[in-house]
Amino acid sequence: MNDVDGPVLAEIPRYLTAIAEWGACAVYIVIARRRFRAPATAGIALGGLAALLAVQLWAGTLPLEWWIPGMLLAAATMYALVFTGIDASARGAGFVVTRAFVLAELAASGFWQIDRFYAGLIDPYVQTVGALLVYGTIFVGVAVAEHRQFTRQARFDVGGTQLAGAVAIAVATFGISNLSFVTTDTPFSGRFGTEILYIRTLVDLCGYIALHVQLRVHNEAVARRDAEAMAQLLRSQHDQYEITRRSIDEVNRKHHDMKHHLDAIRSEQDASTRARMIDDLEESIDRYGAVVRTGSHVLDAIVTAKIARAREWGIEVSVVADGRLLAFMRPLELTSLVGNALDNAIDGASTLAVPEQRMIRLAVFAQDDFTMVRVENTFDGVVLRDGDRIVTRQRGQGHGYGLRNIETAALAYGGTVSVITDDRWFSLRVLFPAAHAPADVSS
Repeated sequence: MNDVDGPVLAEIPRYLTAIAEWGACAVYIVIARRRFRAPATAGIALGGLAALLAVQLWAGTLPLEWWIPGMLLAAATMYALVFTGIDASARGAGFVVTRAFVLAELAASGFWQIDRFYAGLIDPYVQTVGALLVYGTIFVGVAVAEHRQFTRQARFDVGGTQLAGAVAIAVATFGISNLSFVTTDTPFSGRFGTEILYIRTLVDLCGYIALHVQLRVHNEAVARRDAEAMAQLLRSQHDQYEITRRSIDEVNRKHHDMKHHLDAIRSEQDASTRARMIDDLEESIDRYGAVVRTGSHVLDAIVTAKIARAREWGIEVSVVADGRLLAFMRPLELTSLVGNALDNAIDGASTLAVPEQRMIRLAVFAQDDFTMVRVENTFDGVVLRDGDRIVTRQRGQGHGYGLRNIETAALAYGGTVSVITDDRWFSLRVLFPAAHAPADVSS
């Protein structure tokens, strides 16, 4: 070990710093959802490496007072690489870059602390190989630890509060870890070479752990919010079914009684008055007595309620459904699946300007050894996607969970969900296997 402060505090070679920064960015390009396909992403990564090497080698020629601007330029280059490499918003890319920046500082300081312990005993070639080994070990470990916090299903984004918190952690980490290189005359500075290097590595490690925990807490909060919203939609669909079921029973009773009233009206002597009363009463009876009969009381209630809503939008609904085929489903999941599917169909059909073009078709039928639930609707041909997932065009709390609730209800019984669209029709299909035993929800 070399105890002389000069060799111990020698500056890490600029090209090794550039490699650390590039490797940290590459970690997130690998584990996050990418903006482009693999060949284009590889080209972007190579261009980023060349840019970081150029920036760091150029910054190494600047006077000491230009050290901070040089670091800011390197951070800006990292941002450009990450923003181009991953599919993220501007804020999301900034959030990722703060993590990559602290990770690069951790990898570089960790390697340099090991290197300086053996200062003067390692030739440059072995030093480079050692740096790559240390970097690789750290980056692979981080990728394994972080990959579950990033998803390839959705574009990465965070709120302004999360971004500000991450930037604050990164700035504090960078400032405290490098404080001893600026001055040793503070309570938080080291005074000896090995001590200064140890402080830097330890602070960088703590900073990165803080950023890791911050994202985990953020993801858990988002997951809880989504779960609560989905549960609320499930409860709402089930409550709507209960209300509709009771309403249907009441209407059916009144519908039965009205038949007797019709007989009395027909005894009216004035022909024109009698005809008008009959027409008015029959129209009201038809409106309330048009209850769908599918063989499933639950499905009857759901479809009847949705048809009433569809009529408010002038949507024609046709139903060919054998509800007995869905007897294996619990009412809560059946209301979630069919209710959300019809709600989405009504929202889609209502986008058409011409009422005569608004149509919905519901079918439940057996197909070979499977049960098919098919909901089709006309729409304006506009489909918004986030990756492979279809997203809602509506905004606000509670929107965007309908299709996920349908998928959740289908998966509980081993079903699969598929969507087929063309310029006019949007078709949602749920296919259940012959074995309809519900999944064990207690596990």
